[in-house]
Amino acid sequence: MRARKVCPKRPCGAVHWPRCGAPGEPGPLSVGYGRMGRMSEESLPADALPEYAERVLDVAELIPPGRVMTYGDVAEWLEEGGPRQVGRVMALYGGAVAWWRVVRADGVLLPGHELRALEQYRAEGTPLREAGRATEGHLPRIDMKRARWDGGERADGHT
Repeated sequence: MRARKVCPKRPCGAVHWPRCGAPGEPGPLSVGYGRMGRMSEESLPADALPEYAERVLDVAELIPPGRVMTYGDVAEWLEEGGPRQVGRVMALYGGAVAWWRVVRADGVLLPGHELRALEQYRAEGTPLREAGRATEGHLPRIDMKRARWDGGERADGHT
């Protein structure tokens, strides 16, 4: 892997890979290349999870059956990261927990996993909204008003 450097010719201090303005070379990067914080730490043992991932999965395990939290809700609960970071953790490590309980804010089922998630939602009694005829695939959505869990008392069902 080639090292990145800050371009001395530009007052913005943008990171460039590997030289400024070289023909055929990529332009400036808005963020340092490969920076995913704790999720790309090379010093971790192969079987260890990054700390942030552990915390995200811990929250996912708290969500009662039949209830859901959004990616943003989990980040807010942790007071760290955002929906994209939580989504990344769930994509990489979520198979170890009830991944179907961490969802998009609009209630749309996770693309590529709709049928498996729907099976879980129905088994747990998660409130769903039937899809309209114009909806692609006619799959229901999660009824976010009824299914969303705020992290309060450990409810077994939903209200």
